[in-house]
Amino acid sequence: MVTVRRQQADEADLDGNFDDWLDRVSDQCHLPDRALFAQACQWARQCEDAGERAGRVWPYGIGCYRIGLQMVGILVELRADGAMLPAAVLYRSVREGHLSLLEVEREFGAETAGLIEGVLRMAAIGAVLNPTRKAVLGQHDGQLDNVRKMLVAMVDDVRVALLKLAERTVIIRAVKDADDVRRQKVAREVFDIYAPLAHRLGVGQLKWELEDLSFRYLQPGAYKKIAKLLDEKRLAREGYIDNVLSQLRQQLEKFGIQGAEVQGRAKHIYSIWRKMQKKHLDFYEVYDVRAVRILVQNLRDCYAALGVVHSLWQHVPKEFDDYIANPKENGYQSLHTAVVGPERKMLEVQIRTAEMHEDAELGVCAHWRYKEGSKRDKRGADYEHKIAWLRQVLEWHDELGEASLDSVVADLRGNEGDHRVYVFTPEGHVLDMEAGSTPVDFAYQIHTEVGHRCRGAKVNGHIVPLNYEVKTGEQIEILTAKEGGPSRDWLTPSLGYVKTASARARIHHWFKRQDRGAHIAQGRQILDKERSRLALDKMDLDALAPELNLKTGEDVLAALGAGDLRISQVVNQAQELRAPGQGQQELAFVPSRPRSSGEVDITIQGVGNLMTHIAACCQPVPGDPVMGYITLGRGVTVHHANCPNLLAMQGEDPERVIEVSWGQADRITYPVDVFVRAWDRQGLLRDLLSVLANERVNVTAAHTESHPHDNTATMLLTIEISSLGNLGKVLAKLDQLPGVLEVRRYKK
Repeated sequence: MVTVRRQQADEADLDGNFDDWLDRVSDQCHLPDRALFAQACQWARQCEDAGERAGRVWPYGIGCYRIGLQMVGILVELRADGAMLPAAVLYRSVREGHLSLLEVEREFGAETAGLIEGVLRMAAIGAVLNPTRKAVLGQHDGQLDNVRKMLVAMVDDVRVALLKLAERTVIIRAVKDADDVRRQKVAREVFDIYAPLAHRLGVGQLKWELEDLSFRYLQPGAYKKIAKLLDEKRLAREGYIDNVLSQLRQQLEKFGIQGAEVQGRAKHIYSIWRKMQKKHLDFYEVYDVRAVRILVQNLRDCYAALGVVHSLWQHVPKEFDDYIANPKENGYQSLHTAVVGPERKMLEVQIRTAEMHEDAELGVCAHWRYKEGSKRDKRGADYEHKIAWLRQVLEWHDELGEASLDSVVADLRGNEGDHRVYVFTPEGHVLDMEAGSTPVDFAYQIHTEVGHRCRGAKVNGHIVPLNYEVKTGEQIEILTAKEGGPSRDWLTPSLGYVKTASARARIHHWFKRQDRGAHIAQGRQILDKERSRLALDKMDLDALAPELNLKTGEDVLAALGAGDLRISQVVNQAQELRAPGQGQQELAFVPSRPRSSGEVDITIQGVGNLMTHIAACCQPVPGDPVMGYITLGRGVTVHHANCPNLLAMQGEDPERVIEVSWGQADRITYPVDVFVRAWDRQGLLRDLLSVLANERVNVTAAHTESHPHDNTATMLLTIEISSLGNLGKVLAKLDQLPGVLEVRRYKK
């Protein structure tokens, strides 16, 4: 076994001789290979010595070996997986270029090299990210959340995140003697990214230290003020807490809560300051300046101890949180309460089991023992739940809520393909994108105009094709033209230029806007053809537009021409405007049956149960605007509102013209004359009748005539139809027959 001996340890090294230190590390972390770890320490020490001989100036005042040893010390306190320790010792040596990953893999194995590579990927963020820079793509908080998501997306092993947290903890400790610019840079990165990451992983032991140290450098005035106030009252506060602890121990024992451990709780300066800011309190009004923690043996004792606390001192209203029944998103469990303690001073009390306390301090590190296959204790039954929770942390799920274990696992399985990538802009901002996204998608996510003018892209400084799939951690730069628009090739799926629906929609919109004039003309042609075919009156498109969620009549025509609207939608909505409540529906056809004139489905305004019949001159169908004419002895004749015969009779005797409307029945059919002109050929009539039969339309009369001079034939068919919408559908089918030149509704 290779051993490294250092006779004297400084503040960053060992507390004693190396072998003794190695024994302690081995006992606490179950080193899988003690000799291999010792060799890693030797290599790191040699790298540091070589750097010092070459005159290397360490950026944080301590070399790669001493940083590695401090990282090991932090991970030992966290009881981390022993396989992480060689990677911790060697990480800074690799990052600073003294060792290659290939050398590490050859000597220490693929697992150690893989862990170091993962931490290097996370460290690469610092090269392009400046958290103090003003956000241009959204709120600062949103950017930071994207960065944290990026970190998790880059990490396929939670140990990588723990190694990075340990390294950042060492660095922020070391910058106390650095210049202000360096301190600010490190503190901002730690505060915005790594302290929240420690919280997500449940490692409270690191979270509080990272927050306090970064707060110290970012807000030195506020930090020193609170620290001074805490120090001034330290002796009085310690005496007060000792008195509280004594009373609690007596009462807990009195009520039979055995084995309870009562202790004062550490004061975290940042949490005090945050509470002062959030609740607008003075320092002396913050109750958790004086705080104690009670650790009990089981869940039942937690609530029993809470009862003891509330029987001793008055509870402060609205200052109770049950994180046992409702754990925090990172799995944290505890009871929090505030009381008016002795001498009428505010006091915070936390109550939890020893297991909950270990989880709160160590987070994911509390579960390595199970992964290593050691003998399970009474907590082993909860192992599967712990693993499910750990998976959830890795997926960065924000809230577990009250979901059961089964539902969580189902959710994780259901989202296996729902991957994201996180990429950088040239300014260092992070974009959250769909997996498989291209530089074109990236350009449109930056800004629509950037997307339109995109002509090329660089990834990490190198030109790439526009259909290149971007990957997490890459920096994308878009090359743009001064003017111009997108290429139609971008919309071809097989070419792979566009992945996201939002980018595709913006490209479609650009082309629609460019072709608007052509679409309007095409839409007008479609509308005129349908109006002619159905013998409809002119439509007020400006009045119709709002009903179709458009602004103007030209928008209606443009949408028709572009294919965004179907002509049936326009016709049906136009009829709805003419006769509110009588919108056309494509109703199932029921074969015609002999009917009396009273069977016409007509409602006469103000009069009920009058005999009605359809006028033979205009033959209106449901959906047409209609009026009634009172005849002598035959009831009411129903005419099209624009029927010339009706207009003539109205001029002679206006009092006999009354308002009528179509009723609600949908099983009545009405006769309609249809005119067809086509190239004359054998079997033409058979084909027409075959289409009508397939549409279940009854033909009551047919008149055909051939025209040898131009080799055409005309037909006048009387069919029974249930609605105007149904008529439009039938005419469209007939129009698709080979050789048909014209199909339209015929009016006498």
